[in-house]
Amino acid sequence: MSDWTIWTEKEKGAGAGIGLSHFLHRGGNDGRNVQCHRRTKRYAKFHLPVPYSAEISREQPTAFLFLLDQSASMQDPFGGAEQKGDAAPSKARVLADTVNELLQNLVLRCAKEEGVRDYFHVGVIGYGERVQRLIQPADGHGTGTGLVPISHLADRPRRMEERVQEVPDGDGGTTEQRVKRPIWFDPQAKNGTPMCQALDLGAQSVRQWIDEHPRSFPPVVVNVTDGEATDGDPLRYAQQLREFATDDGEVLLFNVHLSESEATPVELPSSRDELPSDAEYAETLFQMTSRLPFSMRSAAEQEGYTVTLDTRGFVFNADPSALVTFLEIGTRPSNLR
Repeated sequence: MSDWTIWTEKEKGAGAGIGLSHFLHRGGNDGRNVQCHRRTKRYAKFHLPVPYSAEISREQPTAFLFLLDQSASMQDPFGGAEQKGDAAPSKARVLADTVNELLQNLVLRCAKEEGVRDYFHVGVIGYGERVQRLIQPADGHGTGTGLVPISHLADRPRRMEERVQEVPDGDGGTTEQRVKRPIWFDPQAKNGTPMCQALDLGAQSVRQWIDEHPRSFPPVVVNVTDGEATDGDPLRYAQQLREFATDDGEVLLFNVHLSESEATPVELPSSRDELPSDAEYAETLFQMTSRLPFSMRSAAEQEGYTVTLDTRGFVFNADPSALVTFLEIGTRPSNLR
């Protein structure tokens, strides 16, 4: 056993000694670390490469893959929506609208004067009546990963759809305005919840993508569901997916559970003790979920969340607002060139 123990500067004050391999897995804070000799108790500062810190560029992009529950129960109203009763939107509708808008925002983040730069590769997998890729690469640009360069996504929405949107009126209020938005996929809600198959297809996608981009910020996979898997134990498939890694760290898997109830969302928990005691699948989803890396913990803090090194990218009983906020946090690595 080595005579040296590694602390981050935050953890040194709490006396929390951790091994080097554990430090690398946990991600540390900002690369400033303290080395302590076990016998002399002398400290020495040094620098280690911090996981999840790779620069994102056109030469070294990252990837976002969304796994979306499209089972029959997604037809049910979304809890916490502003409209109630028959006017309440379904979970499938809110999810499709939210992810389509997020895709548009990802395009805008990559837009420069000369066009859309391929900082991101993006994929969407739906699982319900069947497990299928909801976004296909353009002819001649398919790599088999199911992850599409963002510029190709920008050029090829399924259609443009006019929506009514509230915008500031300049006097402190809002006014309705008609805007055209790109739609890449439509809501669906049929049959069971083959989450295991979706995670397996997602693993195939990220494995091949990593082979092509071994030094990149690792892919971020976001699974959004309203219930339990109907095709087996998803924990095993989640663990297999998270084992794939680039030189910068393991694949990040985040989970969002949608609710039709008015229960308060559990957002970004650090411990299973924060979960409802009467929902076994909440603990399963929690165990499936990766801890937030430093850049995303910082993004969460900016949104007002209290986070720790153990905070996981998980929301249980998400309402529409919690869904939108988390998707923004989970797709916000800070090292975009």
